[in-house]
Amino acid sequence: MFFVCLTCRLRLWTLPASVRSRCVRTIRTKASMSIQDTLKGADSLGIPQFDHILCPAKSCFVLLVDAQARLVPAISQSDLVVSAMDRLARAAGILGVPVRATEHCAEAIGPTVPPLADRLTPEQILAKRHFDATREPGLADALTALERPVAVVAGVEAHVCVAQAAIGLGRLGWRVAVVEDACGSRREEDRTAGLARLRAAGAVPVTVEALIFEWLESADHPKFREALAIIKER
Repeated sequence: MFFVCLTCRLRLWTLPASVRSRCVRTIRTKASMSIQDTLKGADSLGIPQFDHILCPAKSCFVLLVDAQARLVPAISQSDLVVSAMDRLARAAGILGVPVRATEHCAEAIGPTVPPLADRLTPEQILAKRHFDATREPGLADALTALERPVAVVAGVEAHVCVAQAAIGLGRLGWRVAVVEDACGSRREEDRTAGLARLRAAGAVPVTVEALIFEWLESADHPKFREALAIIKER
């Protein structure tokens, strides 16, 4: 067991004695606060409150980025990435979460790959030429019309269009969750860097399985068995 200073967020035993005494006083002061006061204090220190990182189904939409025919084959472990994106899209459909997909310069890079394409209507596919999808005229408006405050982002490439879209969504006021097992790049080092950048920017890292369970909320959900079957495919 260890204590963490609310001010500097360091383990106390790593601090000099003079600093440690100040940290202990800070902790004792915080311990005397009400829960709400503590949350306000944490917020002022830049410590995220837990309700800011929740992804309930009623608040989410899914954005699948650029899973296109001439790009996907070059992605490292592309089969796993597309499979994860497909499970995400199917679970979203079962649980009432809207899904949209972007296609970047489709005339050159091709259409969305199956099986994802088979689950999308033409109205769900958003064309773009900007790497940051939110800078494409009308695209952010189309997402705003969904009236969902949490953007769940997956796709390729993690360090380019996924990263720029996720950061753009955050800049425009959406809370952003990135489905890390449903993101890929041609090179693993680029994927790793892209996902690390998004975490640093404040995006919430999730996996397909974690997200499905969060959308379900309870084993009593009427769609529990259907969603569980998708989880067990992995």
